[in-house]
Amino acid sequence: MNLDNRHIVHFDLDSFFVSVERLLNSRLQGMPVIVGGMSDRGVVAACSYEARRFGVHSAMPMKLARRLCPHAFYVRGDMEEYSRYSRMVTQIIDESAPLYEKASIDEHYLDLTGMDRFFGCLKWSRELRNKIMRETGLPISFGLSVNKTVSKIATGEAKPNGEKQVLFNEVRPFLWPLSIRKIPMIGPATYKLLRSMGIDRIETLGNMPPEMLRHALGKNGIVIWQRANGIDPTPVEPYTERKSISSERTFDQDTGDMKILTAHVIKMTEKLAYQLRAGEKLTGCISVKIRYSDFDTRTLQKMVPYTSFDHLLIPVAKDLLKRLYTRRVRIRLIGVRLSHLVSGAPQLDLFDDTPRQVQLYRTLDYVRHRFGVGAVGRAV
Repeated sequence: MNLDNRHIVHFDLDSFFVSVERLLNSRLQGMPVIVGGMSDRGVVAACSYEARRFGVHSAMPMKLARRLCPHAFYVRGDMEEYSRYSRMVTQIIDESAPLYEKASIDEHYLDLTGMDRFFGCLKWSRELRNKIMRETGLPISFGLSVNKTVSKIATGEAKPNGEKQVLFNEVRPFLWPLSIRKIPMIGPATYKLLRSMGIDRIETLGNMPPEMLRHALGKNGIVIWQRANGIDPTPVEPYTERKSISSERTFDQDTGDMKILTAHVIKMTEKLAYQLRAGEKLTGCISVKIRYSDFDTRTLQKMVPYTSFDHLLIPVAKDLLKRLYTRRVRIRLIGVRLSHLVSGAPQLDLFDDTPRQVQLYRTLDYVRHRFGVGAVGRAV
């Protein structure tokens, strides 16, 4: 496929958490709103554009946010509601789009390549955006261009609640005046390093010899150079609710001991949740499977608010096991599966006012990363 002829649109819900809260409470409309943990040790998960004018931004300590914007409405995050609205948007896109990728809880990439010959990608994207806003009440922006990087940056320039198309011959004129911060894969550390090299605008980055960036940044330097020049061959990965990770255990001897079965469910859920966090993924569905000694196999699943924390998933898994095991027959196999996976950083430290628990997860994950997944676990 000629990559120059692709048509990729990036949809991103504007201030998603805040927008959901405003749907639930109309008094928040037009007011500065800050979502996150309520204690001084909490962190800002999201803030409205009105709050940003006072210098508030996501990941800021709540204590500082209160000083900068004391008159804002402060709301504790509710992942259950955010997950429900996220699924609502995904369902609308799924009914319309030929190929889409759910990149995170609040953003989607759609590959519209070929549709320009029949309908017009800009017109189609605009109609889908209007449909999402009409059926959910949520503001959403989109960027339409030749690849994922340019379309995502275009979305950022279209916000709030707007749209922007960047044609192939407009890519460099659009990108090059912008700050290097706009390139998605440039985080704080990379930005600081590039600024120390005197690089501030994407144009400077795009005009540098790629080997110089490779020497400074490793293999990512080449990718950053390509993206500064509007080159990104990354495909839109088809999203499927079946995308999952799982763990199973076949017993040497069939068992009907509920304590043993529960212990294995806990251990498997804990292991899978760690894999999610390590890969910066969230799950929206957990399943438990059992196979009786006569090979009768039963599975039960439950949708959950997007998460990657085992202290939230384990109680659900235990309940599913309890509801599944209804026959007085021994079990030969048990399994746990996490599906409906999306990209996203864990939200615990944004909504939960338990910094000791946050530190516990970080410490446990460090030990597992260094010494192996089975190096430490919950007592059962």
